[in-house]
Amino acid sequence: MSRPLTIGVTGGIAAGKSAVARAFAAHGVPWVDADDVAREIVAPGEPALAEIAAHFGEQVLDADGRLDRRRLRAIVFAEPAERAWLESVTHPRVRERLLAHLERMRASGAPYHLLVSPLLFESGQHRLVDRSLVIDVPEALQLARTTARDGVDEAQARAIVVAQMPRDERLARADDVIDNGGDLDALAAQVARLDAHYRQLAATFTRPSGDST
Repeated sequence: MSRPLTIGVTGGIAAGKSAVARAFAAHGVPWVDADDVAREIVAPGEPALAEIAAHFGEQVLDADGRLDRRRLRAIVFAEPAERAWLESVTHPRVRERLLAHLERMRASGAPYHLLVSPLLFESGQHRLVDRSLVIDVPEALQLARTTARDGVDEAQARAIVVAQMPRDERLARADDVIDNGGDLDALAAQVARLDAHYRQLAATFTRPSGDST
């Protein structure tokens, strides 16, 4: 049975995954961002937020009762066991909602769509996609972008980079790679080439036997 292609888009922090997704959207390609879904499942009133607050205490909530993501990040990056606990609470819920988004995109009529996720490989979300596209930038550029964007110092930015999958391993698992170390024109040209390639692949793509995703 034929169905549209699902392309998983990943990369380290500040690699420019959202910029790549917007560039594909200019070609009419729908996408869902796992980070956006991760924010949805910890919104006020969501069961995950109640579990997180019960585990870590009120210190991880702001004055409005919303999750203080920066404070929680500081805790879990310092304590691997706490990070593992948090992922056990959030990852299954994120996966469930991503599946719903993927079903809607498959019904959209587009030949392919994107699942954008910083933890595509680490979380097992790569099992939901047909191809993996890695957005790659040099580490020095990652650090510069992270400090400028997130208001953290270089030591904190480096700790985040180190905690993620090593660059070489991520590249080794990629089906396709975009070098996002240049300007927007260079990015747009790479996206245009991949868009044409994915449309060609989608024209003959069929659901693998036993695939229920």
